[in-house]
Amino acid sequence: MIGNGREWVLCYNCQKMNTTNRIVRRIKAVWLELIVMKAHVVSCIVPSHYLRRAFYRLVGMKIGSGSSIHMKLSLYNPAGISIGEDTIIGEKCTLDGRAKLTIGSHVDVASEVMIYNSEHDVNDPKFGAIVAPVTIEDYVFIGPRAIILPGVVIGKGAVVGAGAVVTKDVESNTIVGGVPAKVIGERQLKNYSYKLGRAAWFR
Repeated sequence: MIGNGREWVLCYNCQKMNTTNRIVRRIKAVWLELIVMKAHVVSCIVPSHYLRRAFYRLVGMKIGSGSSIHMKLSLYNPAGISIGEDTIIGEKCTLDGRAKLTIGSHVDVASEVMIYNSEHDVNDPKFGAIVAPVTIEDYVFIGPRAIILPGVVIGKGAVVGAGAVVTKDVESNTIVGGVPAKVIGERQLKNYSYKLGRAAWFR
């Protein structure tokens, strides 16, 4: 009877801890949803990228000096996103911080690019998530409406063509395009020193 009593107490304590953990996780999820909602509102109605950048930093994004993010950004978990210096993120882009997203310096991300580091596992009976970090190194150019999927590393100076879907790593200085993205050329420039410069104030 004593042993059964102890087992019952342990079982009760485990259930209590599980319930508490679920409540805490739910509160954190709702809080994150509120932050993301506010960020989306700010990205749509605040015309100054200086003010938007200040807000993004306030909610956890790391943004280097001289970098700018244009309007109508969609994002997931800003605390997981790090952007270097002199980088420009175009209009209507999607940045995913559910795993670590690292974007280097002097990176040009064109309009409507989507960068994800979490996706559903279509072979999982529970349709669970696959999460993997994404790294975009310095001096990369990503063309309009390209999609970068979880786990990808895009090397220094690489170019991703418009509309490409990048499912695997891209070597430095290579040019990729298509669905899925494949090597279609090589960038002739090898020594990078350019700066993207000041972005438009109200864009």
